[in-house]
Amino acid sequence: MEKVLFVLLEEFADWELASLAAALNEEPENGQAKRYLVETVSLKKEPIKSIGGITVLPDYALNEVPTDFSALILIGGNSWRKKESEDVMELVHYAISRNAVLGAICDAAYFIGSHGILNEVKHAANFLEELQEVPLYTGEKYFEAKQAVRDGSIVTANGSAIFEFGKEVMLAMDAFPKAEILEWYDFFNGCIPKSRNFGMVRFL
Repeated sequence: MEKVLFVLLEEFADWELASLAAALNEEPENGQAKRYLVETVSLKKEPIKSIGGITVLPDYALNEVPTDFSALILIGGNSWRKKESEDVMELVHYAISRNAVLGAICDAAYFIGSHGILNEVKHAANFLEELQEVPLYTGEKYFEAKQAVRDGSIVTANGSAIFEFGKEVMLAMDAFPKAEILEWYDFFNGCIPKSRNFGMVRFL
């Protein structure tokens, strides 16, 4: 079973977390072993509250994070520009060093961009203009005005792109057959599924 770590800070954007986490945490069909274990990380192992008022007790503090994860997903919110968020960068660099999938959405994309992570990586974010104000950011030519962008093992997205982000993260992870991932994405974008018992969406 592979671990997928979601980094949540105080006032995290809960809507950016739920759909992707649920897809990855879904029990597979046909009695197969479960492939992914979704766990949460924050600065401390203390309750944090989302923008929507949901209280979460993280599984790990930053100093307790396991070393054997396959993806690190940074969820947006209102705390990525606070000084204490800097402590997350050590974990980001570790994820990159072991070629784990790194996902960052909304202000979390700004966060990694402001630390130079996106300077030579095709990427998306909320606003290019904000990144251009940051001294360590020099990746303008790699910015793409898209909902979500995948470049190798790094996935970024703006804050309105929760399903595009989820799709690109799962494709980067090779989490499920590509057809299932695309069907999951189509389902949440209002497309009629081909059946009532398909892939990762089995609750119809």
